[in-house]
Amino acid sequence: MASLSGVTHMTDFTPRMLEFSTKGVPEKDKAAFWREHYGQVMLRVDLEPAPDRAFEATHRCLHLPSLQLMEGSSSPAKISRSGQYLDGNDDILLAINRSGSVIINSGGRECTLGRGEAIVLSAGEAGSYHRTSAGGALAVRVPRTMFDSTVVSIDDALMRRIPADHGALKLMEDYASWVLNAGSIDHQLLNLSVRHIQDLLALTIGPAADFADTARTRGLRAARLKLAKSYVVSQSPRRDLSVGAVASSLNVTPRYVQRLFEADGTTFSEFLTRQRLARAHRLLCEPSSGTSAISTIAYDVGFGDLSYFNRCFRREYGMTPREVRGDRA
Repeated sequence: MASLSGVTHMTDFTPRMLEFSTKGVPEKDKAAFWREHYGQVMLRVDLEPAPDRAFEATHRCLHLPSLQLMEGSSSPAKISRSGQYLDGNDDILLAINRSGSVIINSGGRECTLGRGEAIVLSAGEAGSYHRTSAGGALAVRVPRTMFDSTVVSIDDALMRRIPADHGALKLMEDYASWVLNAGSIDHQLLNLSVRHIQDLLALTIGPAADFADTARTRGLRAARLKLAKSYVVSQSPRRDLSVGAVASSLNVTPRYVQRLFEADGTTFSEFLTRQRLARAHRLLCEPSSGTSAISTIAYDVGFGDLSYFNRCFRREYGMTPREVRGDRA
């Protein structure tokens, strides 16, 4: 995998998403296809599939400045790096085992990861990643230099198992997954997302004392706010959606969620109402919306009171729902 050393600004860099799958490849050629087109080119590793199972694999990799996000799944197999693949690159990789079981060897040490557990690895060390059962993983890769002032000692963190219930680990996984699946994101937001993921990574591994407060403020809170907003957007049609439900999804208190929105210049209720109004506006602008009653649209987007919906809609858009839809008087 190409080195990520150096700082690149989004305005000078086009994010690249690379995807790979053995689907559609003849069974006898799948392992060789993986080695040639993914293992040797992308990861700089070799592959040894389980002898008693048909080999299957899917992978995605998003290249960003000073950050790579990778997720994938495979049948049982052993991936190893040694010899010619050790090319001097000393990037740091945090691997999160999402399902199945994995045995990792590196630096003369061995560690078994269960579901949700993670481990810190160095691309500069020979090692192996043995998936003993079918499953998936997420990996975050950054330059070692990123940790010069953020982590007490990255060398001490290598091959240290991180438990699945580690708060910063779970947040980082959710945030990285959001970036991987968000599709097109503007450059400014991507720049912020890269920084936030790096902050969460430092918090997960163990930040230096003088960086911990910065990381918690800049990375932890920003990630929680983004995930809280994503949860609200996806669940906004639920008329029973509450700040307590959002708090439970993040494993924080309702008051903490309220403070996150207040620090962003709004409130939970205001943000939720705007999301519902925006969805209603989109539905009303669709050519087929004329077949639905205004009350049905209001209830479908999460409002329980039609009069309240009409007042909020007019205040937000300066028009009534009927006027937006183009209904004749």
